[in-house]
Amino acid sequence: MAPIADPRAFLETLFASAVAAADPALVIASNLPERPKGRTVVVGAGKGAAQMARAFENLWRGPLSGAVVTRYGFGVHCERIEVLEAAHPVPDERGLHASKRLLAEVRGLTKDDLVVALICGGGSALLPSPPPGLSLQDEIVVNRALLASGAPISAMNCVRKHVSAIKGGRLAAAAYPARVVSLVVSDIPGDDPALVASGPTIADKSTRADALKIVERYGLSLPENVMQWLATDAADAPTPSDPRFLRNEVRVIASAAVSLEAAAARAREAGIEAIILSDAIEGEAREVGRVHAAIAREVAVRSRPFSKPVVVLSGGETTVTIKGQGKGGRNGEFLLSLALGIDGIHGVSALAADTDGIDGSEDNAGAFADSTTIARLRGQRLDPSALLQRNDSWTAFDALGDIFKPGPTGTNVNDFRAILVQ
Repeated sequence: MAPIADPRAFLETLFASAVAAADPALVIASNLPERPKGRTVVVGAGKGAAQMARAFENLWRGPLSGAVVTRYGFGVHCERIEVLEAAHPVPDERGLHASKRLLAEVRGLTKDDLVVALICGGGSALLPSPPPGLSLQDEIVVNRALLASGAPISAMNCVRKHVSAIKGGRLAAAAYPARVVSLVVSDIPGDDPALVASGPTIADKSTRADALKIVERYGLSLPENVMQWLATDAADAPTPSDPRFLRNEVRVIASAAVSLEAAAARAREAGIEAIILSDAIEGEAREVGRVHAAIAREVAVRSRPFSKPVVVLSGGETTVTIKGQGKGGRNGEFLLSLALGIDGIHGVSALAADTDGIDGSEDNAGAFADSTTIARLRGQRLDPSALLQRNDSWTAFDALGDIFKPGPTGTNVNDFRAILVQ
């Protein structure tokens, strides 16, 4: 077949298909719980929580009330559910207010009442709730240390849920004896719902001892009072055997696996074979970029292990150990590393982006790269290796006009990577 004439537009259609497969209106419709005898209260947190709330209230036949919190700029209008906004990825006072509001929403309920928890990625930072003896500033320090550590999201959220009065199932415990149904859009490799947004309504088996091991493993410098808190039994979160959770239900309604399959199907409709490497790739972003570049080179030069034309897809969540003062996120870092590895290799184009529409601290989801990226950077007197070393991928791709900025998508099933070789 003839080569794809516009690789960038093709890659964008794959991203759009991946996001559409996790559309809250689609996935919530098939996961509505039974109506209770009593009240229905909706709570939620995450970068797609507002869109989930709007979808739920449009589909729900009966009275309801509640509140959800999302990132600044990600809110949408709801009729019956209040949408709060707070800071991400570092918590702020608005997040603290939101946590108190969600806890207040679920208190005083009965066994005939239903709490529907709409949970998706980003909720950890949006729900600061320091336990007794700690402050919001303590949680901010913990979050900053975790974000700079290079620890995988599962490890970060293990620590977060043991330094909180709302995470680690504590929001569901506060709702007892009401029944809690958690509808989870997973951004966690492996799709463990207890790790998404640090599981405010879901208990898991991790302990404060696990959190302390992570602190030691990654050399985290945390405030002394945080360490003292982690040394007490009070830091342990509820376990799955806690009787307060026996009537509760957890449903993972969207995930990277389903979204990648949707993107693969869209590629095949266009006549391009699609290979999904994994939906759960973790590791240092630049290292993952090098591995993906090696695969792309092998396909381009030797047509192995896959024959071209082909699009190679992957998901999961990489990490960045921050060493410089640049701008960008894990997808940009992955892509700049990949660009160095495919420099001059004809016929390779790539898109890496976060499915929630935001990569790191800027307003882009990710960026595009191809075999000319490095040459074009050098043509502008920019050193791509130096940019990578100082974690400055945004500057690189912005200089080339290769930033990908779809805006907030309303969902979050983690990173999306697509490499077209033809």
